[in-house]
Amino acid sequence: MPHFVTFTVVGWVDIFTRKQCRDMLIESLKYCVSNKGLLIYGYIIMSNHVHLIIAAREDSLGLSAIIGDFKKFTSKRIISWLLESPKESRKDWMLDIFRQHALQTYRNESYQIWTHDNHPEEVTSHSFILQKLAYIHNNPVRAGIVRNPSEYLYSSAGNYIGLKDVILEINVLDIGSDIGLVC
Repeated sequence: MPHFVTFTVVGWVDIFTRKQCRDMLIESLKYCVSNKGLLIYGYIIMSNHVHLIIAAREDSLGLSAIIGDFKKFTSKRIISWLLESPKESRKDWMLDIFRQHALQTYRNESYQIWTHDNHPEEVTSHSFILQKLAYIHNNPVRAGIVRNPSEYLYSSAGNYIGLKDVILEINVLDIGSDIGLVC
């Protein structure tokens, strides 16, 4: 069963304004699709959070395990990138926030990138999926980044209108004639 989930960066740090970090997420999502059984039906990567409509194939370890692996791996990659990046102007500020959030958890981490809650909502109806796809795809429009959802590169909006040059292949849902609501 698909779920709508949100992954939020602690302190709402806008780390995904950096292309390298957005690309790390895309690479990790591709890996999870190819190797862990993740099914992606919709996504968007904003500056400090990610929305996904996802499920796990029946032969996988399950959605919870995939999400845990994804968040753990991307956290380590982002921290490594920050620690090794001499040109990142906000490096010390971000590392300090990630360190402070890690100190507040029981998980004994040095840094924490993601909040622990994913706000999962089970997708139970056609109208719910349309609402969530519209919400996801219109995020950058509401933020004033683009005029049309399909102009935003780090989103599944282009997949839903049939663009060939998308950065992440997904399982496009047959949403019927309601396509205008989401793209």
